[in-house]
Amino acid sequence: MKKVILGSILAILFVFHFNYGVSQSIKTKKDTVVNVSNDKYKIVTNRFFENWFIGVGAGAQFVFGDHDKQMKFQDRLTPAFNAYFGKWFTPGVAIRGGYTGYKLKGLTHNRWSSAKTHSTGEIYEDVASADLGLLEIQRFDYNHLHADVLFNISNLIGGYNQSRFYNVSPYFGFGWAWVSASPESSEPSINIGINNSFRINNSFNIIADFRGALMKDDFEGELGGRKEDGIISGTVGIAYNIGKRNWDRESIVEITTYEEAELNALRDRVNKLANDNDALKRQLAESNSKSITDVKIDKNVLVAPILITFPINKSTVSNEARVNLGYFAKVIKEGATNVIYNISGYADKGTGTPASNNRLSRERAEAIFNVLVRDFGVPSSRLTISNYGGVENMYYDDPRLSRAVIVLGN
Repeated sequence: MKKVILGSILAILFVFHFNYGVSQSIKTKKDTVVNVSNDKYKIVTNRFFENWFIGVGAGAQFVFGDHDKQMKFQDRLTPAFNAYFGKWFTPGVAIRGGYTGYKLKGLTHNRWSSAKTHSTGEIYEDVASADLGLLEIQRFDYNHLHADVLFNISNLIGGYNQSRFYNVSPYFGFGWAWVSASPESSEPSINIGINNSFRINNSFNIIADFRGALMKDDFEGELGGRKEDGIISGTVGIAYNIGKRNWDRESIVEITTYEEAELNALRDRVNKLANDNDALKRQLAESNSKSITDVKIDKNVLVAPILITFPINKSTVSNEARVNLGYFAKVIKEGATNVIYNISGYADKGTGTPASNNRLSRERAEAIFNVLVRDFGVPSSRLTISNYGGVENMYYDDPRLSRAVIVLGN
């Protein structure tokens, strides 16, 4: 009877081992599918460190003060300079921080000259007779830091178009403006403007920026009849796009397909063995044996090699690969402890530079090592790592199978 029971147990263990082995030996084929959207408003969101920009500009500006109406427009103009740094989060929305400043020029009433409202002492004579001799020219340096939110109306309304020559982006924001010379002033500002962008190429754009800033009445040093002071500036300059400069309409998906004929044959074999398993279980139950002879199972078995592939320029382990690695780790831990498994990383020689391929193949091998050790508890002493950089097509003349890691027992 013990021999029958022993044979039944071994058969059950064999069926389990066969089913597990079958699940690991089915031939699969991995394909990369590119999904391209025809929706002009739909794009793939980029990473944080992509789509940044930096720019500078120069132009003219003028201040709205208490006596701006008495001074000719051309006499109020002064040079303006700006610089900024920002990021597009989508083709339609960006934020930027910047600086605008230099000198402002206006008029101040000499009756308040004791207040030292930045007067040069020069009488402005080109005014109405009622003010003749009472207004002096004022000139002072100022600085203005500001943060803006831009809305690219061209992309929001017309849809994203990387080759569009002209894009218009209204914006609003807040800032802080100050005058260092006496009488000093430091005021918050409210800003609105229009950013006009003319495309040169993917890297450079010509920018025409028109900004209006509103501050409290005493910004230019004199309290008068106005409720607020303001600055209007117009600059022309150039902006440089940093890093990735466009937005993709396509997403890459890796899918796994199975040989249908082989699957059907394996299903039939599994069903037959499952039936045999049920029969053996019934024999075991009918034996009513209380004692079973010790069963020794030889675990000195080498685990079959496993291959994990990666998308172009990636070293991230997919969830599907993690599942397979979990089964693989289980067999390693239950198998012979003297077997060492080498994790070999590869990259596609046809893509990237030798230096980047060498780094990428190392990162892929380390990623598999970390999954086996950290996620599934394989002792690190059982694993070694090697990397081979960019290689020619290793299997079936298919470069996708060279973007891989192979784990093999020694």
